[in-house]
Amino acid sequence: MPEIITKIPLEYFIILASTLFCIGVIGVLTRKNVLIIFMCVELMLNAVNMLFIAFSAYKGDASGQVFVFFIMAVAAAEVAVGLAIIVMIYRNTRSVDIGQLNKIKY
Repeated sequence: MPEIITKIPLEYFIILASTLFCIGVIGVLTRKNVLIIFMCVELMLNAVNMLFIAFSAYKGDASGQVFVFFIMAVAAAEVAVGLAIIVMIYRNTRSVDIGQLNKIKY
């Protein structure tokens, strides 16, 4: 375990992760561009990953790091599928505005 992680108080990691997660939630709720919403979801996932790593380092247990590995694998799959869907939407509508995606059902 890197010693630098244990020198930083755990509260700092919690505050930073909470801030990043809140920025991600605000981005998802307020933005209309699908790509930015995608990046905000990734920001939320990375905030959770940071908490898993911090708690894992403080506990001296590797289970949090295993969870991070699975989250990163799922996030990579999500990005691959999501970007493919976004590219197809852009080809059909010439826009990535989420407000115009309701036209897909017609």
